[in-house]
Amino acid sequence: MFTHAPTTLPPNRVLVVGTTGSGKTTLAKALSARLGLLHIEGDALRFLPNWQVRANDELRALVRQMTDANDRWVIDGNYSILRDILWARADTAIWLDYSFHLTLWRLTRRTIRRITTKEDLWGTGNRESWRNQFQLNDDSLFYWFFKTYWRRKREFPRQFVDYPNLRVLRFTHPHQTEAWLSALSPDGRG
Repeated sequence: MFTHAPTTLPPNRVLVVGTTGSGKTTLAKALSARLGLLHIEGDALRFLPNWQVRANDELRALVRQMTDANDRWVIDGNYSILRDILWARADTAIWLDYSFHLTLWRLTRRTIRRITTKEDLWGTGNRESWRNQFQLNDDSLFYWFFKTYWRRKREFPRQFVDYPNLRVLRFTHPHQTEAWLSALSPDGRG
């Protein structure tokens, strides 16, 4: 069911999934630039200023509108509320299934960078803070990571089975991901 092999069919509608901190957005941006796909960042659509969350029906309508208007796209994120829209329409799913320790390290490094630089996330004025990251609730990326890491490892394979239209590329280390992306020609052929 999972493959690492380059494919002869160019990906046109791509999902990038994985746990928090795995590098979904970074890969989606690189893939967008390499193949000329519209990049849709899930978190940028979900979060409004002051960390308000866009209503599910509004998010679904926005994503449907964006993907209907563009036949070639890459979206990053694991929003289950969008699965019926996106997974049914995508041709490729890239699963960043990296180790616990590597992903935790990447999340830690990214979070420290964002906090110390006061990075404005998604042009919303939202910024990560030390206080938010050490709470025991879903506002903390670390809490969310520990809550979802093992669950995603169990659930993604079962969920992929429900979408036979998807060519699933599972990468277990960034070196595999980088090698695949490097071998991918601008027309999407490996």
